[in-house]
Amino acid sequence: MKKIQVQDFTISSENKPFIIAEMSGNHNQSLERALEIIDAAAAAGGHAIKIQTSSPDMLTIDSSNEDFIVRGSNPDWEAKTLYNLYQEVYTPFEWHEAIFKRAKEKNIIAFSSPFGLEAVDFLETLDCPMYKIASFENNFIQLIEKVALTGKPVIISTGMANLETLQDIIDLFARVNNPNLILLKCTSTYPASAVDSNLLTIPHMESMFDCIIGLSDHTLGIGVAVAATALGARVIEKHFTLNRKDGGLDASFSLEPHEFKSLVEETEKAFDALGKVTYGITTAEQKSITFRRSIYVVEDIKAGEVFTSTNIRVIRPGKGLLPKFYNNIIGKTSKQDISKGTALSWNNL
Repeated sequence: MKKIQVQDFTISSENKPFIIAEMSGNHNQSLERALEIIDAAAAAGGHAIKIQTSSPDMLTIDSSNEDFIVRGSNPDWEAKTLYNLYQEVYTPFEWHEAIFKRAKEKNIIAFSSPFGLEAVDFLETLDCPMYKIASFENNFIQLIEKVALTGKPVIISTGMANLETLQDIIDLFARVNNPNLILLKCTSTYPASAVDSNLLTIPHMESMFDCIIGLSDHTLGIGVAVAATALGARVIEKHFTLNRKDGGLDASFSLEPHEFKSLVEETEKAFDALGKVTYGITTAEQKSITFRRSIYVVEDIKAGEVFTSTNIRVIRPGKGLLPKFYNNIIGKTSKQDISKGTALSWNNL
């Protein structure tokens, strides 16, 4: 069984899901709001808060050529240049120390998605406990190698990645001897639809790559995340904001605090519900035997009297012989007096 330790939290198939609140650009360029988001995520029961460590120049160039214009994606992003888009959402480097400090105070794990090699170097100075590689970066093998070489846990979203790309990642982690890899099933549309989530990929990925699998979820609501938990996801990442009405490039597909609290609670219920393979009456069902049927004596019977459809019946509660023996008992005789209301047993025959 794979186990990955992140500070005080153990991520494994035997543990409840590790729930990540993705802040992304929902701080709306306000450090005060970023700190409030951390407080709210912790209060809602989140296990981790994730930020993004980047700059526009780390991601692209300042160009208005058609190649650099966003088309056909989230309506809030439409017709922006990539550079201007990233200017609106990036988290300033000078905020990071305050963010990590606040998370520690609130007992929630803070970590980041680096979007450049220099971002990893910077995050190492803050003792970032784990790393996340975004779907759009899962072909940036140099960045993946950089975080893998830290030896720390690395979460990689698999949106748009084919099997060859994923195998390259698996091979890289094996080569650098870092066993702490988590892959997230992800649909890289914003928002994503449930029908495009293809959650059956989760158990397939787990068996194919022999690592912990989770979900980076851009759908609205929490239903997809709950279903993913039932299919084996042990890391759930959802975008998080204080209030969608406050706007922001990711706000439309982000959860508010009360929704995030429900996410934590319902994924834990889904995990608890998995239990184990079991048949028959469980300990919890013992009291319910009263509501099952069994064979009872429904008229006083004398010793030597024949059992008939008049003096025995299949009724509730379920403390007598099983109903399947009813036809075998009809016509046989009682070896003792039996009073009405007695649960029939083999000792009566």
